[in-house]
Amino acid sequence: MKQLVRALGAAALALAAGAALAQAYPSQPLKWIVPYVAGGGTDNLARNLAEAMQADFGQPIIIDNRPGASTNIGVAAMMAAKPDGYTIMQAENAALLFNEHMFGKLPYNPASDFTYIGTIGRFPVALVVHPDFPAKTLAEFTAYAKANGDKLSYASPGNGSPHHMAMELFKQQAGLNITHVPYKGAAPAMTDVMGGQVPIMMLDLASGLPIIKSGKVRALAIALPQRASALPELPTFAELGLKGVNAYAFHGLIGPKGMPKEAVARLNAGLHKAMQSPKVVRLFADFGFEPMPGTPEDFHRTARAESERWGKVIAAAGVKLD
Repeated sequence: MKQLVRALGAAALALAAGAALAQAYPSQPLKWIVPYVAGGGTDNLARNLAEAMQADFGQPIIIDNRPGASTNIGVAAMMAAKPDGYTIMQAENAALLFNEHMFGKLPYNPASDFTYIGTIGRFPVALVVHPDFPAKTLAEFTAYAKANGDKLSYASPGNGSPHHMAMELFKQQAGLNITHVPYKGAAPAMTDVMGGQVPIMMLDLASGLPIIKSGKVRALAIALPQRASALPELPTFAELGLKGVNAYAFHGLIGPKGMPKEAVARLNAGLHKAMQSPKVVRLFADFGFEPMPGTPEDFHRTARAESERWGKVIAAAGVKLD
């Protein structure tokens, strides 16, 4: 009987502690790690979401940029933090989907070493070419690339980037051989595509929507199952006969393993509320960003399925980062 009383007492204390955490959290500033340099699309997205969330939370959310090593520097900083809900990180394809397949010795397992908080959404990517490129449709591009593949090259923001892997997926699906030219970031890659030095690129709409709309590059297809609301006139690869070319920069919010469920629930709710704020909705539209709200379980399940899909593409492309 005494053991039962003690067990019931412990359970009551645990429930009370959980309720107290839910009411008190957050009671201090939060740190939001961005594993990229300040000023880019991911950083801009994080700062606007953090601004909307801190208004709801009543606590500052401090952006901490930790770029480098294919986001592994940011991941290391996040994993070293206490799992108390006060350090979170904006993660995308590298940490969530790609790195486990590209690095021989990765110091974390994305399937089990993160707390998944919630999906933010995705940046679509589109195949673009310089306006003087001889192909004006995807069919013409494919035929031209098959005939001239040894002379063609494409740009990307870097090895292992979503843009790089999206093009490798397209090449595998279409049977093409085009040389990869990695740059140090999206801006210099776009500059050379607009200049015609490297006339082909898979371009994310966050960086490239203005230059697509201005006509400085010509978009041929978008790598989504359905057309993007930001470019409704642009057909998908699937519509044009390549159903397997589905690629995007996938973003979500994670934290160190073992975060309290109450903190995760509060962060997930705060994230969803922030995604509906007028300023963030406008930003999403300007970026061509497609929101994907959902539960932590939805986020984990989607990320693991995408990792399995991309693992096959990465293996076939032979991409290694160490």
